[in-house]
Amino acid sequence: MTSAPAAANSGIPRSLYVFSVFYGGMVCLAGVLGNKQVSIGPLAVEAGIFAFLLLVVVSSAIAELHGRDTANSLVKFGFVPLLFAMALSWIVYALPASPDMAPENADAIQLILGATGRIWAAGVCAYGVSQFLNVYIFSRLQNMPGRWLAVRGVIASALSQIVDTLIFVTIAFYGVFPIGQLLIGQMAAKVALSIALVPFLIVFFVRLGKRLDA
Repeated sequence: MTSAPAAANSGIPRSLYVFSVFYGGMVCLAGVLGNKQVSIGPLAVEAGIFAFLLLVVVSSAIAELHGRDTANSLVKFGFVPLLFAMALSWIVYALPASPDMAPENADAIQLILGATGRIWAAGVCAYGVSQFLNVYIFSRLQNMPGRWLAVRGVIASALSQIVDTLIFVTIAFYGVFPIGQLLIGQMAAKVALSIALVPFLIVFFVRLGKRLDA
């Protein structure tokens, strides 16, 4: 297995290596966490937002440290673990459970893995569009006075979260039930979390990246 120092010696910046591994893990984890709705004060939001915010922050940090093209390449490679996770989920869902497995555990994992094709398609489309949009907006804002890192991160994250929610909810649930209130609630919650968390996270990851590359 290639270590981070070995990767750095081979010409790959250490921050890019570490952040890419982290990014791939968050791509897979976001779909699992999304099966639970959580309450944060008055906000109700699907838990996958936490992993997705980290995806947004890491792609923005890569754009800041290594350029927009590198960040876009990271987003493209993110489709690989995402699609493999989908395929493995379907395979495991189709395989029979061991007779030694507790029935309630077997039912629970089948419920988590048994997402419909519409939900999987919604996740893939929302991931691609929103992540590329985040990198684009973040990079375009580099000419802001003082290169305000935290402000750029919040603007890019909030706008990409709005688009992510619009795409995902529409593809996954349009025609199943009225989606107007769900869209408004999810957008408001995700924008609020972007404003609260992204400024600290983007500054942390950029500083971490610079230390890794020092």
